[in-house]
Amino acid sequence: DMVQPKKDDTICDPACGTAGFLVAASEYMHTNHEDWFHEKSFREHFNSDMFTGIEFDSTMLRIGAMNLQLHGIEKPNLIGKDSLSEDNADIREQFSLILANPPFKGSLDYDSVDPSVLQTVKTKKTELLFLGLMLRMLKTGGRCAVIVPDGVLFSSSNAHKQIREELVENQKLEAVISMPSGVFRPYAGVSTAMLFFTKTNSGGSDKVWFYDMQNDGFSLDDKRTEVAGSNMPDIVERFGKLEDEVERKRIDQSFLVPVSEIKSNDWDLSINRYKEIIYEDVKYDPPLKIISDIKQLDHERSDALKMLEELLK
Repeated sequence: DMVQPKKDDTICDPACGTAGFLVAASEYMHTNHEDWFHEKSFREHFNSDMFTGIEFDSTMLRIGAMNLQLHGIEKPNLIGKDSLSEDNADIREQFSLILANPPFKGSLDYDSVDPSVLQTVKTKKTELLFLGLMLRMLKTGGRCAVIVPDGVLFSSSNAHKQIREELVENQKLEAVISMPSGVFRPYAGVSTAMLFFTKTNSGGSDKVWFYDMQNDGFSLDDKRTEVAGSNMPDIVERFGKLEDEVERKRIDQSFLVPVSEIKSNDWDLSINRYKEIIYEDVKYDPPLKIISDIKQLDHERSDALKMLEELLK
């Protein structure tokens, strides 16, 4: 709903698993643009070259193929490769939209990673390598929505700073949406965030929109039962009207931050760096008054026990 896939988009998930993001993109089109399917050229594009998934696990690949075909995509383009390896180095500037939730906390040796990715970010951490990979795979003007662990936003290593600077300074970073820990339970409890950016290779970030998601519509325990008060509709609506966010204050749930301020904070993208918290003074009674109240409660309790004892005789 936030990236609003277009009629001529080529959509990729470089760590597709069971292809959930690709299915969701196809369902968005059926829900919002059913008229597109009346055109033969669009149906051919939809069924053959609109969707691409890359996954090295053969079992996941089979499930993904079944998932896509059951959702009406006749010839899904699924590639059984390790996205980060040199085997996948030929996929460059090919896609106009990437939707991904790449693996976290992994680590690879430099010699097993395509050198073109290491040129963007010199690291062994998979969550950073995938961001470099996505920049390589996107066409200029292509958009990306990706889920990353919180550490990507604020960690102080050279590689973390390098990829954040790349997204803010050389590309167009549009939004950082912080999510509460627990949204991926029962599988993982790590805190995560969503990044939305456009590949420009010439900058373009003026202000970055931050949103502090506190409720995704489900409880944050292992049961993940549905709860009221989801922030999801508000996020989608506000992201579509970022010009209206200019007047928002840093104490609000969402606000814009100038790139100059992000740069001065060492490219830190953590919302806590910029959010202002108002502390209210809490006034307590003097200690002697509290002690007096406790004595009075003890006296009332003692009287109640005596009354109960009399009733039971």
